[in-house]
Amino acid sequence: MAEDDDALGEVLARGLRNSGYVVDLVGDGEMALSYTRCYDYAVAVLDWLIPRVSGIDVVRQLRRRGARMPVLMISGKDTPADRVAGLDAGADDYLGKPFDLAELLARLRALQRRPPDLLPARLTVGDLECDPAAREVRIGDCRPALTVIELGILETLMRFSPAVADRRQIAQHVWSNEADTFSSNTIDVHLARLRAKLSGSHARIETVRGVGYRIIAALRGGAGVEPAGPEAAGAERHRGGDAGQRQQRDESGCGGVEHAREDRASH
Repeated sequence: MAEDDDALGEVLARGLRNSGYVVDLVGDGEMALSYTRCYDYAVAVLDWLIPRVSGIDVVRQLRRRGARMPVLMISGKDTPADRVAGLDAGADDYLGKPFDLAELLARLRALQRRPPDLLPARLTVGDLECDPAAREVRIGDCRPALTVIELGILETLMRFSPAVADRRQIAQHVWSNEADTFSSNTIDVHLARLRAKLSGSHARIETVRGVGYRIIAALRGGAGVEPAGPEAAGAERHRGGDAGQRQQRDESGCGGVEHAREDRASH
């Protein structure tokens, strides 16, 4: 999300995070372009009048370089001519200010219902699969019940996999106030809970001391590592497992079908 009004940006980012999105908030167009070169996003929200590079020029540059992510333009410029200009520049939707958060969320859901070839691939590590658009996580045929925070951490680790995500990167992607989170043990507490819920899978979260964390796919025999990350989405998924693995999955919440829910334990 690119929004130069700090107060509005924080309110919108908080609302999106509370709804299960992982949000990167920037205040100008150059930063927005820089972030889109480094990360693959399910959707972008751009204010027209951001400094350095305007939102409409950000959209034009994204389309020129072949970026196909859905873009929602937000702006106080809301005449018919403004909306036409934004859409013709490459935006997929246009929302005039002021607007209600519920409408913003509805429009983002609509953009994420685009045909599959225009959406980011599901993230896969071993038999663990995360669908960022649907906010779903699967281990084989079951869905562990993850909180919003846990889902955000998992998505971040899977996007980096097999590379390491450091603590600051995790904090920036998941929490609105990453400074407080970075200096506390909040990340460690949530990671411990996440590890427990994924204990029945063939994916393993590792601590790289002094650096951060990574998630990798372990072979069935427990030795070695399989290719991991979005590029492994077509790999064979392991759906079997012995009785002990099935018991682990039941204990970690895989027996129930639940969507990610808001985690209030640390707030």
